[in-house]
Amino acid sequence: QYHRAPHAGLMGRSPHSVFAERQRPDQRLTEEQLREALTIRGRRRIRRDSTLSVDGHLFETHAGFLAGRIVTVARCHLDRPPRPWIEREGRRLELHPVDPVANATRPRPELPAAPERPVHFDPPTALLDRTVGRAPRHAEQEKDR
Repeated sequence: QYHRAPHAGLMGRSPHSVFAERQRPDQRLTEEQLREALTIRGRRRIRRDSTLSVDGHLFETHAGFLAGRIVTVARCHLDRPPRPWIEREGRRLELHPVDPVANATRPRPELPAAPERPVHFDPPTALLDRTVGRAPRHAEQEKDR
């Protein structure tokens, strides 16, 4: 009854008549279109040991250069079992379930070296210098004072 009754929002026409008039192309989805529609993407940070968690399961990548970086992880609901992958720069990098023994013996990327001397930065002074139009003061100038 609701769909056959006239509606003010449709200028007195019924939803049934509006829907019936609409020409719907007989369009079939290809498997590729369906796969793209059912693919979920999310952002994850890869740990230093090249692992990451997806839906509570640990996966690893053999691309050690991605350790510590945030990447796009995708998985498709059509895959059984769902197997996630990394999308980076138009390429697809596979993820594998973690093998704890092999992962424990894999070499890790080097950590960046710490600066030889501390970097001094005083945000309020930098903002004040910029506001009053003063040239920024450097740490060496501060020590001399």
